[in-house]
Amino acid sequence: MKQREYKAGLGVALCVVTGLALSGCASSPEPAIGVAASQPNADLGQAGYSVSRPDIYLMRPTDKISVTVFREPDLSAETLRIGVEGNVSLPMLGSIPAAGMTAKQFEQDLTRRFAALGLKSPMVSVNVTEFASHLVTVEGAVEKPGVYSFQPGARLSTAVALASGPKRSAKIDQVAVFRESPEGIMVAKFDYGQVRQGTMLDPVLQPGDRLVMGTDGLSVFWEDLIKALPAFGVFAVAGLK
Repeated sequence: MKQREYKAGLGVALCVVTGLALSGCASSPEPAIGVAASQPNADLGQAGYSVSRPDIYLMRPTDKISVTVFREPDLSAETLRIGVEGNVSLPMLGSIPAAGMTAKQFEQDLTRRFAALGLKSPMVSVNVTEFASHLVTVEGAVEKPGVYSFQPGARLSTAVALASGPKRSAKIDQVAVFRESPEGIMVAKFDYGQVRQGTMLDPVLQPGDRLVMGTDGLSVFWEDLIKALPAFGVFAVAGLK
């Protein structure tokens, strides 16, 4: 009797495993050949999203920069973090605004300031060394939820990849992106399957975006069941002894 129960249980387990294996082997949809979708779907809240990367970069609070004043090492700084108020501190100049400018604009501003202090023909170089302001939070049914740094111009698909991709239990047609705006926190919906195919825009991320990958409740049930199968097998075998 116990042996029949064990075989029946093992049969159920094998059916579940086989079903999951077959579902895992299903091929992904064919990509759409040609130019990928670039127009936002306003009905899904995507009106403020774009596939275009910015042509210029405006420095932001928490970014790190380097300032080199030629032949003036005492006035140079290898690493400066832009404060939350948007300022940096430099010798002789004190606290001055930097956020909201390009590196070139800040170079010109520093050149003017040093010249006003009597420095003859100052030559200044400014570089962004770390885009520390560029953080995205990835939550939900992804393999490794967390907060990730990204380079300017990275896209929604980049955020998913940084989190090691969707889980098997993910409902990839329900990806919510939360973004701050002057009106408050706005939410847009994306279908990650369509993004991968190229039939829905893959939007450029903004610092502070929060991405939540939806979860398929039925898939969660099967995941939990398959995790319990080894324990079931051990129990059944023990019952035969």
